[in-house]
Amino acid sequence: MAILIIFVLGIANFAMHKAVLESGHLRLGQLPWFVHLLGGQFSMVVEFVMLLGSMLMAAAGSTGWVWSYLLYSAGNAAAAWMILGGRA
Repeated sequence: MAILIIFVLGIANFAMHKAVLESGHLRLGQLPWFVHLLGGQFSMVVEFVMLLGSMLMAAAGSTGWVWSYLLYSAGNAAAAWMILGGRA
């Protein structure tokens, strides 16, 4: 069940991440150079690595990673809401 929760949160994180990248927000231009590697897709690779690592740790029985990924997802949601809503 923990892996399923993380997987669903991962899908939401990817959707939010893509929406922010495609928003063209002015703050995106102020990010460090390494964020823009691979045409901005480097950050999506980092997102995938975090999802994979969390799923592997949850599969090994570590429930703390589920809570950590849930908090990470909540932070992503808040940031995406602020960026896409013009509050940042």
